[in-house]
Amino acid sequence: MDIVIRPVVAGEYGELGEITARAYLLDGLLDFGESDAYLDVLRDVAGRAAAAEVLVAVEGGALLGGVTFVPDGGPMADIARPGEAEIRMLAVARAGRGRGAGEALVRACVDRARATEGCVRVVLSTQRTMRSAHRIYERLGFTRTPARDWNPLPELDDITLLTYELTL
Repeated sequence: MDIVIRPVVAGEYGELGEITARAYLLDGLLDFGESDAYLDVLRDVAGRAAAAEVLVAVEGGALLGGVTFVPDGGPMADIARPGEAEIRMLAVARAGRGRGAGEALVRACVDRARATEGCVRVVLSTQRTMRSAHRIYERLGFTRTPARDWNPLPELDDITLLTYELTL
């Protein structure tokens, strides 16, 4: 079967929220485990869908993962500047990994960025330990931008996020 990338529908918000939260938890990406406040943000697909475009990867009716595409700044942008789109919260369920869902989601975001008038670049933040995601980004032509690395929680100095960009 083929993986289909399409916008999330309201009936999938809960499932995608859990896929996203589980991906971050099981990969050890949240410092405080189940008590991490960021889990609420990861689970809030309805909030993301109201402020940006949330895409899902589906195969044979099964939801494999999702991503948030921020075409032109707004409340969901972390690092995007004028003329940049941003990719946020890429997550693939364990059962869907290694099948191309993550790469298909990133490609869909790049395609949407290319179709966005005035967009010249796609940017994203990632954690150091997200090596599988780094390989996807690099394979698709993204390059590291160390000068833009940042810390979302300045009180914890070991949470620096790495940044990547793709010039369109």
